Amino acid sequence: MECSSHQFDVIVVGAGIMGSSTAYQLAKRGQKTLLLEQFDFLHHRGSSHGESRTLRAAYTEDYYCDMVKESSQIWEQAQSEIGYKVYFKAQQFDMSPSDNKSLLSIISSCEKKSIPYRVLDRQQVSDRFSGMINLPEDWFGVLTDVGGVIKPTKAVSMFQALAFQRGAVLRDNMEVKNVVKDEVKGGVNVETADGEKFWGKKCVITAGAWVRKLVKTVGGLELPIQALETTVCYWRIKEGHEAKFAIGSDFPTFVSYGEPYVFGTPSLEFPGLIKISVNGGYPCDPDKRPWDPAGISLDSLKEWIKGRFSGLVDYGGPVATQSCMYSMTPDEDFVLDFLGGEFGKDVVIGGGFSGHGFKMAPVVGRVLADLVLSGEAKGVEMKYFRAQRFQDNPKGNVKGL
Repeated sequence: MECSSHQFDVIVVGAGIMGSSTAYQLAKRGQKTLLLEQFDFLHHRGSSHGESRTLRAAYTEDYYCDMVKESSQIWEQAQSEIGYKVYFKAQQFDMSPSDNKSLLSIISSCEKKSIPYRVLDRQQVSDRFSGMINLPEDWFGVLTDVGGVIKPTKAVSMFQALAFQRGAVLRDNMEVKNVVKDEVKGGVNVETADGEKFWGKKCVITAGAWVRKLVKTVGGLELPIQALETTVCYWRIKEGHEAKFAIGSDFPTFVSYGEPYVFGTPSLEFPGLIKISVNGGYPCDPDKRPWDPAGISLDSLKEWIKGRFSGLVDYGGPVATQSCMYSMTPDEDFVLDFLGGEFGKDVVIGGGFSGHGFKMAPVVGRVLADLVLSGEAKGVEMKYFRAQRFQDNPKGNVKGL
């Protein structure tokens, strides 16, 4: 146990996008960092794999806007350091019925955070996108410039490689069973399923859908984080129209508020296919997932596609699907906080990213590194991310919508 190869400044538990980003931030600051992953690196059993994630600064909650803007800068900085791209820019288009409050909140957030935007009526949307996007009579849209697509598995690999280049130690197939306070020399002992022990001055837990189980084991804290299994769908673009929907054309990343709540990205990962999916999923145990895309109903999504894309996308059914997990909090806000109790500020938690956190991984990594090294994080409205909020109100933060 006294072996220096088992002693670190900070141990990060969980090597998905949040843990890998945190390890990058720590190693960049000269910290001797260990990044542990319970499965293979870049596995497909959690929330950090796949082919694309949306980046958008247009948010109903204005406290996310600055986080996205900072993240977009770190995405660009990190990819310049590694030498390849993971972030592909596009505009973001949000649409909804005129009586839906979400777009009004987005407009308010854009104004408060000085994000340029354009409000478009049905005809203006048709003109702007050359008839490719059709809105019903009583709908409108909001167009913003801060948007794009991130390649998730590639992004995780990027942060791991950058952390490794800066001296971090990376170990996969190392399931952490417990984190125990070291009563003799301070810090913590991290214990794995195969009996290995690592000592760290500090620890960050970013265990994704497993964070609830691990945090309860370590500190007895019950976080209301529920894993959901979700299915991402890819649809075929009609032959001859593929280029119109491709990344780098004029086609945006998009969200449609209301029922169904739909999101999608330009064609990038699979030529001739476009990702269009319904936000949400079904509760699951991350260790006993159904892996069942047949469990989702696509009728409303098919109708939505039929009505929006001028017959240019085949709405008969998806030609490919991928399974993923969300880690949902009741208010869909993150948990970025100290575990507290006997650990004080020695153990930091990052979890509950609720299906919309990936884009903000760079700033989450920065915040978690700040918390574990200095005990505070600036530039982010941390009051929304306290673990304690669920004890004050089981539903968490009170939303305006």
